[in-house]
Amino acid sequence: MINDVERILISEAQLAERIKELGAQITADYAGKEILAIGVLRGAVVFMADLTRAIKVPVAIDFMAVSSYGAGTDSSGVVRILKDLDENIEGRHLLIVEDIIDSGLTLTYLLENLKSRKPASIKLCTLLNKPERRKAEVQIDYNGFTVPDYFVVGYGLDFAEKYRNLPFIGILKPEVYK
Repeated sequence: MINDVERILISEAQLAERIKELGAQITADYAGKEILAIGVLRGAVVFMADLTRAIKVPVAIDFMAVSSYGAGTDSSGVVRILKDLDENIEGRHLLIVEDIIDSGLTLTYLLENLKSRKPASIKLCTLLNKPERRKAEVQIDYNGFTVPDYFVVGYGLDFAEKYRNLPFIGILKPEVYK
Protein backbone atom coordinates (compact mmCIF):
# COMPACT_ATOMS: atom_id res chain seq x y z
CA MET A 1 0.00 0.00 0.00
CA ILE A 2 2.74 2.48 0.94
CA ASN A 3 4.46 1.66 -2.36
CA ASP A 4 1.48 3.18 -4.19
CA VAL A 5 2.20 6.58 -2.63
CA GLU A 6 4.42 8.88 -4.66
CA ARG A 7 5.25 11.09 -1.67
CA ILE A 8 3.89 12.33 1.63
CA LEU A 9 2.18 15.70 1.22
CA ILE A 10 1.13 16.26 4.86
CA SER A 11 2.80 14.33 7.66
CA GLU A 12 1.17 12.76 10.69
CA ALA A 13 2.75 15.46 12.90
CA GLN A 14 1.49 18.27 10.66
CA LEU A 15 -2.03 16.81 10.76
CA ALA A 16 -1.99 16.55 14.56
CA GLU A 17 -0.75 20.13 15.01
CA ARG A 18 -3.27 21.64 12.58
CA ILE A 19 -6.19 19.71 14.08
CA LYS A 20 -5.21 20.97 17.53
CA GLU A 21 -5.28 24.54 16.13
CA LEU A 22 -8.65 24.01 14.45
CA GLY A 23 -10.07 22.57 17.69
CA ALA A 24 -8.92 25.64 19.63
CA GLN A 25 -10.42 28.00 17.03
CA ILE A 26 -13.75 26.14 16.99
CA THR A 27 -13.81 26.03 20.80
CA ALA A 28 -13.36 29.82 20.96
CA ASP A 29 -15.99 30.46 18.27
CA TYR A 30 -18.58 28.22 19.96
CA ALA A 31 -17.93 29.25 23.57
CA GLY A 32 -21.14 28.74 25.57
CA LYS A 33 -22.80 26.75 22.79
CA GLU A 34 -23.31 23.12 21.89
CA ILE A 35 -22.25 21.82 18.50
CA LEU A 36 -23.71 19.07 16.38
CA ALA A 37 -20.79 17.88 14.28
CA ILE A 38 -21.96 16.19 11.09
CA GLY A 39 -19.40 13.98 9.44
CA VAL A 40 -19.70 13.29 5.75
CA LEU A 41 -19.08 9.57 5.36
CA ARG A 42 -16.81 7.84 4.85
CA GLY A 43 -13.80 10.03 4.29
CA ALA A 44 -14.33 12.42 7.21
CA VAL A 45 -14.44 9.75 9.94
CA VAL A 46 -10.74 9.79 10.86
CA PHE A 47 -10.50 13.59 10.78
CA MET A 48 -13.77 14.03 12.67
CA ALA A 49 -12.70 11.68 15.46
CA ASP A 50 -9.52 13.66 16.07
CA LEU A 51 -11.17 17.05 15.56
CA THR A 52 -14.01 16.43 18.03
CA ARG A 53 -11.47 15.37 20.67
CA ALA A 54 -9.69 18.71 20.12
CA ILE A 55 -12.91 20.74 20.66
CA LYS A 56 -13.52 21.72 24.29
CA VAL A 57 -17.24 22.61 24.16
CA PRO A 58 -20.07 20.04 24.13
CA VAL A 59 -20.15 18.17 20.81
CA ALA A 60 -22.77 15.71 19.64
CA ILE A 61 -22.06 13.80 16.44
CA ASP A 62 -24.08 12.51 13.53
CA PHE A 63 -23.27 11.36 10.03
CA MET A 64 -24.52 11.67 6.49
CA ALA A 65 -23.44 9.70 3.47
CA VAL A 66 -23.74 11.36 0.11
CA SER A 67 -22.40 10.36 -3.25
CA SER A 68 -21.71 12.13 -6.49
CA TYR A 69 -18.72 10.14 -7.64
CA GLY A 70 -19.91 6.59 -8.24
CA ALA A 71 -16.84 4.53 -9.16
CA GLY A 72 -14.97 7.38 -10.84
CA THR A 73 -12.48 10.01 -9.73
CA ASP A 74 -14.50 13.08 -10.82
CA SER A 75 -17.77 14.31 -9.36
CA SER A 76 -20.74 13.55 -11.57
CA GLY A 77 -22.68 16.49 -10.12
CA VAL A 78 -25.65 14.20 -9.42
CA VAL A 79 -25.92 13.94 -5.64
CA ARG A 80 -27.60 11.10 -3.77
CA ILE A 81 -28.15 10.94 -0.01
CA LEU A 82 -27.19 7.40 0.95
CA LYS A 83 -27.59 7.91 4.72
CA ASP A 84 -29.47 10.79 6.28
CA LEU A 85 -29.06 12.26 9.75
CA ASP A 86 -30.49 10.53 12.79
CA GLU A 87 -30.72 13.79 14.77
CA ASN A 88 -33.22 16.62 14.40
CA ILE A 89 -31.14 19.69 13.50
CA GLU A 90 -33.74 22.44 13.87
CA GLY A 91 -32.35 25.23 16.07
CA ARG A 92 -28.95 23.55 16.47
CA HIS A 93 -25.46 24.79 15.66
CA LEU A 94 -24.09 22.56 12.91
CA LEU A 95 -20.45 21.98 12.11
CA ILE A 96 -20.16 20.09 8.81
CA VAL A 97 -16.94 18.08 8.80
CA GLU A 98 -15.52 17.15 5.40
CA ASP A 99 -12.35 15.35 4.41
CA ILE A 100 -11.82 17.30 1.17
CA ILE A 101 -13.61 19.91 -0.88
CA ASP A 102 -12.75 19.95 -4.53
CA SER A 103 -15.55 20.66 -7.04
CA GLY A 104 -17.91 21.91 -4.31
CA LEU A 105 -20.91 20.44 -6.13
CA THR A 106 -21.78 17.80 -3.55
CA LEU A 107 -21.29 20.20 -0.67
CA THR A 108 -23.46 22.90 -2.25
CA TYR A 109 -26.31 20.42 -2.49
CA LEU A 110 -25.74 19.18 1.06
CA LEU A 111 -25.66 22.70 2.54
CA GLU A 112 -28.90 23.69 0.81
CA ASN A 113 -30.53 20.50 2.05
CA LEU A 114 -29.44 21.16 5.64
CA LYS A 115 -30.41 24.88 5.56
CA SER A 116 -33.96 23.86 4.66
CA ARG A 117 -34.17 22.05 8.02
CA LYS A 118 -33.80 25.34 9.96
CA PRO A 119 -30.61 24.93 12.02
CA ALA A 120 -29.48 27.87 14.18
CA SER A 121 -26.23 28.04 12.23
CA ILE A 122 -24.08 26.06 9.81
CA LYS A 123 -20.31 26.24 9.61
CA LEU A 124 -18.03 24.15 7.47
CA CYS A 125 -14.75 22.55 8.48
CA THR A 126 -12.64 20.71 5.92
CA LEU A 127 -9.36 18.94 6.34
CA LEU A 128 -8.32 19.64 2.73
CA ASN A 129 -9.34 22.37 0.33
CA LYS A 130 -8.56 21.90 -3.36
CA PRO A 131 -9.65 25.25 -4.90
CA GLU A 132 -8.18 24.54 -8.36
CA ARG A 133 -11.02 22.05 -8.97
CA ARG A 134 -13.87 24.25 -7.70
CA LYS A 135 -17.01 24.38 -9.85
CA ALA A 136 -19.32 25.77 -7.13
CA GLU A 137 -18.21 28.29 -4.54
CA VAL A 138 -18.57 27.29 -0.90
CA GLN A 139 -17.86 29.25 2.27
CA ILE A 140 -15.20 27.37 4.25
CA ASP A 141 -15.12 28.49 7.87
CA TYR A 142 -12.33 26.21 9.07
CA ASN A 143 -9.71 25.01 6.60
CA GLY A 144 -7.04 22.50 7.56
CA PHE A 145 -4.82 22.68 4.49
CA THR A 146 -5.10 24.06 0.97
CA VAL A 147 -3.60 21.52 -1.41
CA PRO A 148 -2.73 21.48 -5.11
CA ASP A 149 -4.63 19.34 -7.58
CA TYR A 150 -3.08 15.97 -6.78
CA PHE A 151 -4.93 12.72 -6.16
CA VAL A 152 -4.48 12.40 -2.41
CA VAL A 153 -5.11 9.48 -0.08
CA GLY A 154 -4.66 8.65 3.58
CA TYR A 155 -6.10 9.83 6.88
CA GLY A 156 -9.59 8.82 5.76
CA LEU A 157 -9.26 9.64 2.05
CA ASP A 158 -9.39 6.67 -0.27
CA PHE A 159 -9.14 5.35 -3.75
CA ALA A 160 -11.40 2.32 -4.33
CA GLU A 161 -11.86 2.04 -0.53
CA LYS A 162 -8.11 1.60 0.05
CA TYR A 163 -5.53 3.81 1.78
CA ARG A 164 -7.91 5.33 4.37
CA ASN A 165 -5.80 3.93 7.19
CA LEU A 166 -2.56 5.66 6.21
CA PRO A 167 -1.64 8.06 9.06
CA PHE A 168 -0.62 10.86 6.64
CA ILE A 169 -1.88 12.50 3.44
CA GLY A 170 -0.01 11.17 0.46
CA ILE A 171 -0.06 11.69 -3.29
CA LEU A 172 -1.18 8.54 -5.05
CA LYS A 173 0.94 7.45 -7.99
CA PRO A 174 -0.99 8.11 -11.23
CA GLU A 175 -0.47 4.56 -12.50
CA VAL A 176 -2.54 3.29 -9.56
CA TYR A 177 -5.73 5.18 -10.47
CA LYS A 178 -5.48 5.57 -14.24
